[in-house]
Amino acid sequence: MTPDVDDFPEIPVSERAYRALRQAIVRCEFEPGERLRVEELGRRFSVSSSPVREALNRLSEQGLVRALENRGFRVAPLTAAGVSDLARVRTLVECEALRDAIVHGTDAWESQAVAAGHALGLAERRLGDQPQALDDDWSARHRAFHLGLYAGCTSPLLLDMADVLYDNAERYRRWAARWRQTPRRKHDEHQQLLDAALSRDADRAVELLRQHILRTEQLVAAALVSKGASDLQ
Repeated sequence: MTPDVDDFPEIPVSERAYRALRQAIVRCEFEPGERLRVEELGRRFSVSSSPVREALNRLSEQGLVRALENRGFRVAPLTAAGVSDLARVRTLVECEALRDAIVHGTDAWESQAVAAGHALGLAERRLGDQPQALDDDWSARHRAFHLGLYAGCTSPLLLDMADVLYDNAERYRRWAARWRQTPRRKHDEHQQLLDAALSRDADRAVELLRQHILRTEQLVAAALVSKGASDLQ
């Protein structure tokens, strides 16, 4: 379902427009390289041009949109080089955030991580053999699980970076799920990651997360190849 600014009624219009547009791009409701016209987006989200332009500029800083000099905006491409670079940076940022969270996480952090893992497991059992990455409820719970694992991190900057990187990776995951030849069942990966974090085994948790991120990179790259292109823009 297309997000709308009314999905976020408690926050200012500019922030609502930004969140709605970000959500639509992450969900692949716009194709890679698609032109993003301010007037059309304003009509789609029922807002004026000013918050749309502000949203587009913010999203260009986060890598989801490309700003073209004097030529407006386009959705960022999906490329083999891009997913490889994204996996590299995610490994650096998210593994450090997870390690810090394991070292400094409180009992409340543990409780929230357990709850998020349980909620994700329920969604995975409900979906069965259906593509998980294309289900909005699973995607929301998956996001809450990963970012919840990092929530005990003491660095606000690392947490902000992890949030942005997650959305970039989610767009690749969503696109790849359309064309994936081999289904991926992540439940065991998530459970092992959670168990390692709760046991405060930072080295094991970080290695599991690294493998988890690289596995996503491999599957996205394979999906790009299966479509006969390594670049979509």
